Amino acid sequence: MRRLLASSLLALTFLAGCHSGQKPSSPSPSTASFKVFKLRGKVVKTDPARGEVTLNHEAIVGYMEAMTMPYKLKDPSILGELHSGDVITADVLVSPDQDADPLLDHIVVVAQGKPDYKPTTQYHVPSAGDPVPDFKLRNQDGHAIHLGQFKGKALLVTFIYTRCPSPNFCPLVTRNFAKVDRELAATPALYARTHLLCVSFDPEHDTPERLRAYGATYIGSDAKAAFAHWDFAVPDKAALPEMAQYFDLGMTNEADTTITHTLSTTLIGMDGKVVRFYPGNEWTADQILADVRQLSATAS
Repeated sequence: MRRLLASSLLALTFLAGCHSGQKPSSPSPSTASFKVFKLRGKVVKTDPARGEVTLNHEAIVGYMEAMTMPYKLKDPSILGELHSGDVITADVLVSPDQDADPLLDHIVVVAQGKPDYKPTTQYHVPSAGDPVPDFKLRNQDGHAIHLGQFKGKALLVTFIYTRCPSPNFCPLVTRNFAKVDRELAATPALYARTHLLCVSFDPEHDTPERLRAYGATYIGSDAKAAFAHWDFAVPDKAALPEMAQYFDLGMTNEADTTITHTLSTTLIGMDGKVVRFYPGNEWTADQILADVRQLSATAS
């Protein structure tokens, strides 16, 4: 599997352009209103002159039936990396403007028709039953923690970036975690068997102090006890690539200090193995709560 990370993505896609400047600009209303659908299909041909790829794709849930049709790419510069016969997954970006063409972004080649490309990184998509490595991090208190210490509990892990300016990306995911945290707290027995973890992929800037301040805005308290059920942590810079690779978190550090990234959320069972992977931002807090409750009932 190889991921095509575009270098000029805006915050309207799952590859959210998060700026590391002190005052990042927010996306325009039109950008934020794009609808995103999931696509899987086979490349029939590419048309570099038009910046298009023709796909024979499966039905796109909530958007269209299975068919063969051309799509424009959000970043046409990656068109040369697609070949006839490649099987891809992608996001279809649909504008509220009915006259605008849908765009493809967050393209992942899951099977190559022309195996002439040797990626430097092979991304792992978490699947049910996969054992999770014992990744080490440092939390909002400056304490060393590791994933293995949460065995015996259902662990919900997501990736965030405290400076992310787009309300539909890191802030949305964290708000959903806040709802999950509140709902779980209403059932003490279940609360005691679960834990939440937000992992930053910006070790250079997301210090424990910054993570604590960020987390407190969502938890609603800066008290030490407030973080007992929900950690905000960051791995060392050297360890980050391996963790990102395992959790299918694509990242590109741009020359202008922009970080282009995907979104990744995973539910890990009491045995330290993947239960479910939630890509992107389409999942809801209610969906995860239902999965956690079902996991707890099964483990009881």
